[in-house]
Amino acid sequence: MAYPPAAQSSPPRQPSVKVILASADVQRVIDRIAHQILEKTQGAADTVLLGIPTRGAPLAKRLAARISTFEDVTVPVGVLDITLYRDDLRRHATRAVGPTQVPPGGIDGKRVVLVDDVLFSGRTVRAALDALNDVGRPASVQLAVLVDRGHRELPIRADYVGKNIPTSLAESVKVTLAETDGTDEVRLYGGTPS
Repeated sequence: MAYPPAAQSSPPRQPSVKVILASADVQRVIDRIAHQILEKTQGAADTVLLGIPTRGAPLAKRLAARISTFEDVTVPVGVLDITLYRDDLRRHATRAVGPTQVPPGGIDGKRVVLVDDVLFSGRTVRAALDALNDVGRPASVQLAVLVDRGHRELPIRADYVGKNIPTSLAESVKVTLAETDGTDEVRLYGGTPS
């Protein structure tokens, strides 16, 4: 008795990876955000940049450096750890609490620009606003993000956006920076290659 040949199965499709911003693109986006901050804040007067770890902290330092290059203005930079203010602490593994570093002169009465890499649901920003209340009382708060991927769960929007990337919930955006990962890049993961 002859058996029909076994059907050959094709290998499973790997999720697609697309580079959205290469290293030079990331630098251009940071330059553009720095110019926008200077324009919207009257030359960064009374402005403080607070980076949200992990990648928001080096982004805030880069923005301050570019602002200084463009206008010869020194913008104070700090780090705002939000670990204890997150609403997902019960669902995820324990996280190490990082340091919050408020620049000399504090944030009271200042314009604070929170800096993060990706804006998604808005929950990280909500946690940052809660953490900010325990640090001081700024005159106003703005938000700068390298990437806005949509899918907000809270009524939060960024004042400064490097790149809007429409995504599906099945996709993810990964930002790498030279300071934390060895290279500057923004990649979109998910879906299947066509």
